[in-house]
Amino acid sequence: MEYSEVIARRRMSRSFERRPVDPGVLERLLRQALRAPSAGNTASLRFLVLEGAEQTGSYWDLTLPHDRRVDFAWPRLLDAPVLVVPWVDPDAYVSRYAEPDKVRAGLGRTVDDWPVPYWFVDGGAAVMSLLHGAVDVGLGALFFGLFDHEDAVRSRYGVPAGRRAVGVVALGHARAERPSGSARRPRAPFDEVIHRGRW
Repeated sequence: MEYSEVIARRRMSRSFERRPVDPGVLERLLRQALRAPSAGNTASLRFLVLEGAEQTGSYWDLTLPHDRRVDFAWPRLLDAPVLVVPWVDPDAYVSRYAEPDKVRAGLGRTVDDWPVPYWFVDGGAAVMSLLHGAVDVGLGALFFGLFDHEDAVRSRYGVPAGRRAVGVVALGHARAERPSGSARRPRAPFDEVIHRGRW
């Protein structure tokens, strides 16, 4: 598939079949995502990968208890056979930028020195790689936030303290579904988004 077609076809899938993802395909997608940019080649990104009904079910039991599922708008999201939680380490960026080749940037003392938290920028680039990779191999994918569940997920799955979750990517074979309300919002016209030479 041409990359321009991958871009055009990318959609957020909220309904999945329970059919598993081929392990080789999943490994390829994860390896591709690890090729995403990383400021200073800090490479702090780690993936928590939950596969199969038992592992994904434990995630949903923690973040979406059964009593809250009655009114949940996307019940087939819970059928996604793979959940990938990307985690980044802000302190790794501070340490990296305290090294001799980066110290002149002035970002090597605390995370507060960073006007833009590049750990999340880099994590977002990896997420987009997963989303595009899913399209390329004929899978559906959805990126969604952890919101107030980050600490519970960290504790449940033994994620080291200090790591921050970027969100969650659900992967699997997509079912036909109704589009979300967000999908009906029009995109801003190109000429309103692009500012050439001056705003």
